[in-house]
Amino acid sequence: MFGYTDPVQVLLHMVCHCEDDQLSVLSPCSTVLGISQYGHLYISFFTEIGPHPAVLDLYTYGRGLSEARASLLANRGFVVFTVSLYGYDDNPKNMTKIHLEYFEEAIQFLENQFVITVQKGYLALSIATFLPGIAATVWINGCNANAMIPLPYKGTALMLDTKRVFATKSGALNVKYATLIPIERANGRFLFVAAEDDQHWDSCYFADQAMQQLKRHGKDNYESVFYPGAGHYYMPFCPSGIHGVIGKPVVWGGVPRSHAAAEVNLWRRIQEFFRTNLASNSNLSKAKL
Repeated sequence: MFGYTDPVQVLLHMVCHCEDDQLSVLSPCSTVLGISQYGHLYISFFTEIGPHPAVLDLYTYGRGLSEARASLLANRGFVVFTVSLYGYDDNPKNMTKIHLEYFEEAIQFLENQFVITVQKGYLALSIATFLPGIAATVWINGCNANAMIPLPYKGTALMLDTKRVFATKSGALNVKYATLIPIERANGRFLFVAAEDDQHWDSCYFADQAMQQLKRHGKDNYESVFYPGAGHYYMPFCPSGIHGVIGKPVVWGGVPRSHAAAEVNLWRRIQEFFRTNLASNSNLSKAKL
């Protein structure tokens, strides 16, 4: 594991800052931003005077708001927006649909945009595909299709693409690729991360399918890493737990020692990936609290 003391300290300081500016120990530009149309967007952790690269951190299948990964990245010089989708504050109690405009509003506040996500990988891919200005996307144990929860954008649900449906020799329709996200349209780079002991779904297959899709369109804007013995739930290690959508215990998988090693390695890879794909000369010094 890596440094869980700092996230707790940052969170407590942030709460004090929000309630009373005189108690602030963060940079004066730290703030909390409310976006009322679909919920709240929190500018959780600003570091010292920038500019800094910005990360949009998505916590999806887990109900509420998680700030552990966001605070770790902030302590390495990134500006992090961590977004709740449901079950937090004025968000819906249950996740029945996700409006892509919610994230479009969030991205308007980010000058150098990056996306890091966990579990709900199709959401990160959709953001990188349909919204402009995304420089880099980290996809962790996700899916590459919009098939479960409606994802409306500008009045249209981004689910079944009839252009990807074709007739077979028998006359029956093949809809195998109809829900695949057209990631070949994305201009940014991808880091596909898959756990080989993922017991939730076949992350390795989805990652391979996404990379093959990019290859077919002549794209090479991706890299990948597969972790033997790692489970679905990236951080912290959790072999099983209550599923945020179905509300019942499920198996996530993972061997403790192998999963912990994967966490440490991926933490380094994520930072390197973002720094390599930084669009401008930003200040990436360690946060000083």
